[in-house]
Amino acid sequence: TVELRAGSHGHFTATATINGRAIPVLVDTGASMVALSHEDAERAGVFVRPGDFTGQVRTANGIARVAPVRLDSIGIGDITLYDVEATVSEPGRLGTTLLGMTFIGRLSSAEMRGGVLILQE
Repeated sequence: TVELRAGSHGHFTATATINGRAIPVLVDTGASMVALSHEDAERAGVFVRPGDFTGQVRTANGIARVAPVRLDSIGIGDITLYDVEATVSEPGRLGTTLLGMTFIGRLSSAEMRGGVLILQE
């Protein structure tokens, strides 16, 4: 079980371990996928080429191109999931990596209680 307290703006942030590297993330139940910023992807050892941006996602800022990838692992606290579907955004298009539903949806539960997000593997 991992418990995250909402920050001052009501968002849930954490440091996740992606492919063994510490990456700051925003927990986003509204994101259908784990979405890595281009810079965080490279920090996690995930390198994409311009031709890899074959997917499209609808964001608050419009349509964006993404590169579909599979991550070896994502860990947050004592929870680690393997072979996680994700996307990598184009350089400069995503400021913070989003821990979306391809991670959250594989947990046994994710619930809010009094400003605390409780994740259970």
